[in-house]
This record gives sequence, structure tokens and C-alpha cells, in this order.
Amino acid sequence: MAQSETLNFHFDVDGNDFTSAGEASVKVKKLMRQLGFSPELTRRVSIAMYEGEINMVIHANGGTADVYVDEDRLRVVLADEGPGIADVETAMQEGYSTAPDNIRALGFGAGMGLPNMKNYSDEMKIDSVVGKGTTIELIFKVS
Repeated sequence: MAQSETLNFHFDVDGNDFTSAGEASVKVKKLMRQLGFSPELTRRVSIAMYEGEINMVIHANGGTADVYVDEDRLRVVLADEGPGIADVETAMQEGYSTAPDNIRALGFGAGMGLPNMKNYSDEMKIDSVVGKGTTIELIFKVS
């Protein structure tokens, strides 16, 4: 791939269906395999994306996932128009969750989504405005 070339992939995340949550991360995993990325990087990207998709389903009635691929990094942008995160620092604590009981009964909402996204990415930026939504940018360096 030439240095100025960037591949872009866009996915809509349906906020009404847990059975379709994770479809974008599965598609990106397949694309990364086809493009020859390492299994370790592919695993990290797909886990972080899955966590973001689940968060959008649980908290924001869906959103979008955009993946930008170039020769030295992958950038994932997850965006929603949900309620926003009132206290990002608290939300980043492992085990902290605002998921309702009915979501927890399904096995989700353990409070590991944002921490896992941070742990599996090389860089993570959160831009959240209460009442407007959240955009999370994840950077994965290609080694």
C-alpha cells in the first residue's frame, strides 16, 4: 500500500439488537486477516471494537464504527448520539457500570468495556458530552 493510501470501512451499529452487536468487529477481523495483519493485532482490534459496539447497544441505542487503515496504524472511531458519559474518569474504572439490571441479566454490563478498549489499544481518546453523545478514537500501531 502506498504511503498516502488509506483504506476506510464504515459500519452502522444497530442499537436495538444484541444478536447483531459485534458484527462490525467480526467483519474487521476478517478484513484484517485478508490484508495480512498479525493475529495479535487483529485480536486486539476486534476485542476493542466489540467492547465499543456493546457499549453503543447498551447505552446509546447504536452508533457508527469507522476504521481507517494505513501502513503504520489502524484508527477506529466509534461514535454515538447517546446520553454521553458524565464522569469519564469514573467510567474508566474496572467494574464500574451504569448498565441496568436487565442488561446485566444477559451477561453484559460488567464494567470492563472502556478499560478493555484502553488496554487493547495503543492510544484511546474519549470525547463525550452529556446529552449529545460520545466519540471514542482508538489507535493501533502496526509493528
